[in-house]
Amino acid sequence: MWTALTIAGVLAAASALYGTLAVAAHAAGTPLGLLVAGAPALYLVVLALFAASYFIMAWIFRARRPAAVRIGLRATLRLVWFEYWTLAGAAPRMLLYRALVPEPPAAPAVLPVVLVHGVLCNAGVWARVVRFLRSRGIGPLYALSYGPPLASIELFADQLDALIRRVRERTGAREVMLVTHSMGGLVALAYLRRHGAASVRRWVAIGAPFAGSVHARGFVGVSLAQLRPGNAWLRALDPRAPAGGPPVVSIWSWHDSMVTPQTSSRLPGAIDVPLAGVGHNALLREPAVLERVAAEYRVACAAPATSGCPA
Repeated sequence: MWTALTIAGVLAAASALYGTLAVAAHAAGTPLGLLVAGAPALYLVVLALFAASYFIMAWIFRARRPAAVRIGLRATLRLVWFEYWTLAGAAPRMLLYRALVPEPPAAPAVLPVVLVHGVLCNAGVWARVVRFLRSRGIGPLYALSYGPPLASIELFADQLDALIRRVRERTGAREVMLVTHSMGGLVALAYLRRHGAASVRRWVAIGAPFAGSVHARGFVGVSLAQLRPGNAWLRALDPRAPAGGPPVVSIWSWHDSMVTPQTSSRLPGAIDVPLAGVGHNALLREPAVLERVAAEYRVACAAPATSGCPA
């Protein structure tokens, strides 16, 4: 709710300002068609500048890459384009998150999936993932929209605990599978530290900054401060797979554009799945990531033999 309201407020203010300037420009002789086309063009230009800034930071603070994962010009252009295009569609998806990622009706289920988004986002970022998993017969799918966005990760972990309890009540399931993106990985880790692992059968973390990200130094807020590498909260969290906890799979990219250094996504004790040539937000549309999440769900279903999960 908080993120959608923030985006709506920002877009409304920007539209009002642009409209005022456009009226004056039209009165001065600027063609109306040009002014109408200028609004989406301005939106895309601003996003391009934003994307360029964090790609530059990702390059400056990048992890040392093995020769085998270095990419050429064509793959670099693909990397930048898909990251930018994913980012461009993020605002509409987050505004319409309730329609795109609705809560499923209460019904018995063997292994529900709980999706946990990253910083300054909401459940809308999971729209493509939800469509893909549903097409594979996987579900029910529940997505947490935590907040306020700049509050502490401990608060978000408590909100995740409340959702998992509610999912178990609505489905009768004893456990859930967690799938997280970006800071959602730290929310899940904090949840496991604070509330235990009895309700989680398996966890897939996508692009999680387990050791923090240099990018967070350029933002304000409690949660962003907790994302800064080497901070006291992160050290106290003890970023490693919880002993006796669920199996953890960490999927990440050597070319992540927002987690720096990229090897911050390595979690000691987890199954490490590094990719190459994929940006941070584009991880949630990358076919290899989607297929791996579906495969991990099947593995989780097979852990205790059941007949309630898709073969």
